Amino acid sequence: MKNSFLKNRSVQSFFDFFSRVLISTIFITAIPRKIFGFEKTVEYISSKGIPEPISSILLVGAIICLILGSGFFIFGVNQKIGSVFLLLFLIPTTLIFHVFPFHQRAVLMNLGLIGGIIISALREPK
Repeated sequence: MKNSFLKNRSVQSFFDFFSRVLISTIFITAIPRKIFGFEKTVEYISSKGIPEPISSILLVGAIICLILGSGFFIFGVNQKIGSVFLLLFLIPTTLIFHVFPFHQRAVLMNLGLIGGIIISALREPK
């Protein structure tokens, strides 16, 4: 009985959607902090050695990637586009802010997210 329940297309679709929502939660919750704390976030980016005018541009790009990526990833007909936007945000963020100096918990969490997003991007929708 268990196997037939999990093989049901509507059950699979629900869990697929729910999983994408859970993965996106970390990105969605970051959006307001980046928008309403824009100047403080630019200062933090600049503290990593990136010039301030470029930091502002990168932050705008990050916000766009988070909004479009989360939206397409959760609701888009083609979640692969959302995956690309989220990876465009997550990979450089991990390298710039968490690898040097090494923040083990953040790096491992981000690697898990990257893996989940890649799996989702490679799967064919049901």
